[in-house]
Amino acid sequence: MQIPVSSNVYVSRREEKRPASPLLSLVVPVFNEEEVIEHFLAATRPVLDQTGFDYEYVFIDDGSRDGTAEILTRALKNGLPGRLLGLSRNFGKEAALSAGLEAARGDIAVIIDADLQDPPELILQMLDGWRAGYDVVYGLRIDRSSDTLMKRSTADMFYRLFNRLANINMPANAGDFRLIDRVVIDALLRLPERNRFMKGLFAWVGFPAMALPYERPARKAGTGKFNYWKLWNFALDGLTGFTTLPLRVWFYGGALISIGAFAYAFYLIFRVFFSGIDVPGYASLMVALLFFSGVQLLSIGMIGEYIARLFNEAKQRPVFILQDVIEGAPAGGAEQTDTKADVR
Repeated sequence: MQIPVSSNVYVSRREEKRPASPLLSLVVPVFNEEEVIEHFLAATRPVLDQTGFDYEYVFIDDGSRDGTAEILTRALKNGLPGRLLGLSRNFGKEAALSAGLEAARGDIAVIIDADLQDPPELILQMLDGWRAGYDVVYGLRIDRSSDTLMKRSTADMFYRLFNRLANINMPANAGDFRLIDRVVIDALLRLPERNRFMKGLFAWVGFPAMALPYERPARKAGTGKFNYWKLWNFALDGLTGFTTLPLRVWFYGGALISIGAFAYAFYLIFRVFFSGIDVPGYASLMVALLFFSGVQLLSIGMIGEYIARLFNEAKQRPVFILQDVIEGAPAGGAEQTDTKADVR
């Protein structure tokens, strides 16, 4: 892969100071992934061995109800380096990622899903970008043919809308699959909000970033956990977390409607003076009543979305709760070939 040359002085300085033997943390949120998790271990372990670095797995069990935790526990006991964080219930992927980053001990972390739609082989290319001085190397999906047409269309609309409304630029079709340096991890951990939209937070903290285009394959096994209702709520969290423009839209919309109402009132007064009294029709009255009632309900609903998020922040509840941490072998790399997990 051709690493883009950057004229950024900070990138050059980081390239000079990169440690020769960093610790790599592979952060993997899991939820009911028993059908694919052994395939994931078999695919990622050889890639991590090729890095020549010490590494650790950080699995976050987000309230799985199948055998995912049992499979990972057995792998850790058989020598897999890292740990399994068991959350007390399903808190959602954003909370699971926050838990994983908090538990990661590495100089760099790679966030990856267990479904193998993000090819583990790209980790080696991400490391090349990191060595070149980039603090973030994110996977950019150029082919999403494995997703449905509806999902691709709605995702495209969301990215376009988000980048138009928010005051940050979030790369379109960039998922959670990315490498981040310790300086980025520490910056993310300083952000206190409870409603966490990680894609937006990755963009908000900034730092020199590099895109790594790739074609996204279908899941290796199992089924996806997101549905359209969850995606809709996910999009709302993203928009309300990074822009207040929807509130301003209703302000300007209300002002425009008020101006129109005053103009129409003057028109009616003018017409009465010159044409006599005119009895308004029932249909036009009902249309106007329903229209303005709908506008009021929509504006109240939008205000309610922001108030609900303020309510969640004011309660100061933790983003996640750990019920257990299962430790595996100490962080290790290619030289520890005799401690590979049992993935049969």
